[in-house]
Amino acid sequence: MLVYRVLHEGCKVRDASSAAGVSERTGYKWLARFKAEGHAGLSDRSSRPWRSPSACDPEQLYRFEQRRRERVPLWRIARECGRSLATVARHMARMGLSRLEALQPPVPVIRYERAAPGELLHIDTKRLGRIQGIGHRITGDRTTRNRGIGWDAVHLAIDDHSRVSFAAIKPDETAASCVQFLREAVAWYAGMGVKIERVMTDNGTGYKNAFKAACDELGIRHIRTRPYTPQTNGKAERFVQTSLREWAYARAYESSAQRQAALQPFVDHYNWLRPHSALNRQPPMSRIPAMNNLLRLN
Repeated sequence: MLVYRVLHEGCKVRDASSAAGVSERTGYKWLARFKAEGHAGLSDRSSRPWRSPSACDPEQLYRFEQRRRERVPLWRIARECGRSLATVARHMARMGLSRLEALQPPVPVIRYERAAPGELLHIDTKRLGRIQGIGHRITGDRTTRNRGIGWDAVHLAIDDHSRVSFAAIKPDETAASCVQFLREAVAWYAGMGVKIERVMTDNGTGYKNAFKAACDELGIRHIRTRPYTPQTNGKAERFVQTSLREWAYARAYESSAQRQAALQPFVDHYNWLRPHSALNRQPPMSRIPAMNNLLRLN
């Protein structure tokens, strides 16, 4: 509009610039761009200068990278190359080499899967706060809070081969609750013709002597995860997160009983209908031989 008013309406650059809300100098600049480049000269362009005499050339950047891969500190690279530490650090950040950890090769992901259902059962627990009315995070009402009403412990089990899962809510994570859940899980899987051979748990207090004795009684080998390495029991950890997202936090429950009532429908959907990425988008029950006919009918 500024250029049009100057060239076609005979308006002075000073008046047209004032009407456009820019300085007279800017008005002359846009007018010169239009005369030199046409409409293309009025489009937005980068504010980067045309020339940067002090910029690092590609050879120097290659030198930065080579010295960094030799694990040389950034301040030493800057001193050797006659550059400031900020300049070297900026380019190393762009290359992803700011930290020496980036120079280490990535740790390979070791994935495994048992050959048949029942060879390994992963077990884990997750504490959930009991519910007494919808909380302030949803209602926005912070005048009423339910404090000290306790916790529920959801115990979860997932078969390593089939990913068929079982879950139950217990009052706590003590050895008695863990043993009770183990017996219930073993009986539930046996109802589908699956005999549990091994059980993997973390090193929690509920999985100590009493749990080991129950495993021996049931003829099950008890395996524990490596300390501070939850990846060892990764399938259980993943199932915990899926349960939280698709069941525990999927809707606003008004009570703990309402949430507990929704647990079994979620588990049934997970086992019978929900596609699993590790099973070629098939539901877990597709890997239980005794359940194949029922799955087709379902």
